[in-house]
Amino acid sequence: MCERLCFNCVDLGNIPLLSCHRHSLHAFNLYIRFGFALEVDLSTRMGEIMLKKIGCGFLAVMLLLAASAFYYRQDIAEIRAVIAYADAFKPENIDQKFRSLYKEYSSTSVKAPDEIYELPRGHQALAIPATFVYKGEAASTGDFILDSHTTGLAIMHNGKLVHEYYDRGNTAETHAIQMSVSKSMASILVGVALDEGYIDSVDDQIVKYVPELRGTAYDGVRLKDVLEMSSGVRWNENYTDLNSDIVQSVVAIQLGSLDEFTRDVPREFEPGTYNRYSSIDTHVVGWVLRGATGKPYKEWFNEKLWSKIGAEASAEIMVDQKGEPVVFGGVNIRLRDMLRVGMVMARGGVNHKSERIVSQDWITASVTPDEPRLMPGYNNPQSSSPFGYKYQWWLPVESDQGDFTAIGIHGQFIYINPARNVVIAKTSTYPSYQRDKVMMKMKSIALFQAIARHLSDLPNS
Repeated sequence: MCERLCFNCVDLGNIPLLSCHRHSLHAFNLYIRFGFALEVDLSTRMGEIMLKKIGCGFLAVMLLLAASAFYYRQDIAEIRAVIAYADAFKPENIDQKFRSLYKEYSSTSVKAPDEIYELPRGHQALAIPATFVYKGEAASTGDFILDSHTTGLAIMHNGKLVHEYYDRGNTAETHAIQMSVSKSMASILVGVALDEGYIDSVDDQIVKYVPELRGTAYDGVRLKDVLEMSSGVRWNENYTDLNSDIVQSVVAIQLGSLDEFTRDVPREFEPGTYNRYSSIDTHVVGWVLRGATGKPYKEWFNEKLWSKIGAEASAEIMVDQKGEPVVFGGVNIRLRDMLRVGMVMARGGVNHKSERIVSQDWITASVTPDEPRLMPGYNNPQSSSPFGYKYQWWLPVESDQGDFTAIGIHGQFIYINPARNVVIAKTSTYPSYQRDKVMMKMKSIALFQAIARHLSDLPNS
């Protein structure tokens, strides 16, 4: 049997559970047809012999059915996992699913700290401009917030919460799936491990900390390469392609082990030569943290980040069937706690008590592209994206005083503009994101930059 399922034949409207052409039951169907033909032939024989033969034939068919069910049980489970995955992204389901995935699938809870940091509030009647410029034309802020299926939008300026908005069933108490915003939190945790000496250098080989990956596509890859999405592994991140690597990794989360899945990912490019977004690279980042610190990722996440930002609620992290967190997209948190994470970056690595969480040097390195494949700009032969990238953070095509952002599929953002002292958190459920993802990123960042400029231009700001 092949290692991964092909779902070209799966009809998501009326699913034939055993319709995958790589695992066809064609031979089984032939057996069934042969059995029925045999019964017809035997009907001309004497009654007693016919009954005996039919009884034997029926028993054989039933045994074959049982054997086939046993043989294909994993395939059935995998197809059902993909059906459930696809169902979550349907327009009629996505709002509810994006606030409940951690309840429906395996997850682990990182409890809120005993001491909560209440975000100071500042009143600014005009915190958001009525319009912003996108592609040289004025766009309505209100229309875009609605059209992008915003479920939450919160803005900090000068350390104060100046705007907070919820929609589409979300509230201040909603734990929203962060998707790939989770990756940027992992980047902070790598910086802590480097600051504290658990990791010697980003130039270290992955296998130094994860010897289990010797002989795989990650043997010969540096930590720096996976942080920069430049590992060279072959990867398809298309969420609408049910045969893609990212969808197959979701199956691995629901039914098995991401560690095992990672070992089978093949290499395509020489490491450190091409920037291609591969979520599995961030799983390796989390695996490095486990190996370097000797602690579970959940424990490191809590000890070095969650317990120190004054979070108001728990962080719910989805896990695979071995209990390992989905580092590349499984964090579920409240909107205001997204702001608390962003404020650490905006303050240069310190929390609300001025306690050092991660070094300024790490933050600077994390958001400063230093090679051509990582630079923002169109038609980059060494990158599949017009946006800049560094250590799990995105850089706008056109910078506003060194701003940067975390981005998750379907419109999750933590936007940070340290120069203007602005942090923006946005959760969304835009259903056509795969088709419109470049537009959604570009337009969202244009709005965030307009908000940052607007706030910094206000009197007494």
